[in-house]
Amino acid sequence: MRSVSEEQVPLHEEFIYCCGAATHVLKCGPWKDLSKDESKNLPRLLFMIIPGNPGLAGYYRTFIQALYCGLNQQYPVWVVSHAGHCKPPSGMEMIEDTDIKELEDVFGLNGQVEHKLNFLKKNVSKDIKLVLIAHSIGCYITLEMMKRASELQVLRSVLLFPTIERMAQSPQGKLMTPLLCKLRYALYMPVYLLSFLPEGVKASLVRFALRGMKTCDESSITTSVNLFSVDCIANILYMASQEMMKVVERDSTTIKQNLKKLIFYYGTGDSWCPQHYYDEIKMDFPDGDIRLCEKGLRHAFVLDASKEMAAMITDWLQDDLTKL
Repeated sequence: MRSVSEEQVPLHEEFIYCCGAATHVLKCGPWKDLSKDESKNLPRLLFMIIPGNPGLAGYYRTFIQALYCGLNQQYPVWVVSHAGHCKPPSGMEMIEDTDIKELEDVFGLNGQVEHKLNFLKKNVSKDIKLVLIAHSIGCYITLEMMKRASELQVLRSVLLFPTIERMAQSPQGKLMTPLLCKLRYALYMPVYLLSFLPEGVKASLVRFALRGMKTCDESSITTSVNLFSVDCIANILYMASQEMMKVVERDSTTIKQNLKKLIFYYGTGDSWCPQHYYDEIKMDFPDGDIRLCEKGLRHAFVLDASKEMAAMITDWLQDDLTKL
């Protein structure tokens, strides 16, 4: 495989409206438009990243660049933010100014599922196969996408640190549910006041908050400055509150129907999906590709282990790619 530095990776950035909501898209590779059926130059496969929460595309910048290089630059790798989680550029509103109501409650959990399906419908040719790489609540969204749109040509779905069941009962869920469901509005005022700080000061606060990490991805620091936007925080916390209430039972039916397409990757010290969740799903689906992290990676792997995760996924998918 050719060695390519991250600086040489073609990276295209777009802010678009999808389902009427501001959406940030990062595209790795020379392919900017995959919707034209008549084009003879379309790739056979798209790697699409479904984020966790906060669903900011910028957190996955290093990850998609590393993945694109690991795939020998043969396939596009895209990440699509969650609706309303990005801070739109100047001149663009969070909600599209239109009389057409595209989707009710687009910022809620169900709305985010439909948001991703709508993005694929409008931006990706139905003939292109998909590898869906999902993180955290993105795994729940991905299973819902596969359930609702069986026509999608999903070659594989890689579910990283999957929060697909009993979120409110997890150690972190028990801590966060009262805050998210009852007290989240109290957070808006301090965020509003902090939003007036200079960008450099905001970045310094983020660095201070992440000071415990030996190494922290620089793109994570710049992306985290978005969290000083009240609109972004409101949408992020609203979605999180719905996660606590709606992500209860594991969708074993959809998992069973798609088992051969799924790869699960659980953490050993993950307080959002503890190890006994792994033990139970492994017992229920002994033939499934269900892995337990042996490297001690954190749930929020994008903060410091994007390249390591990308290398593992590339290795897992080699057999699938050689059969294309």
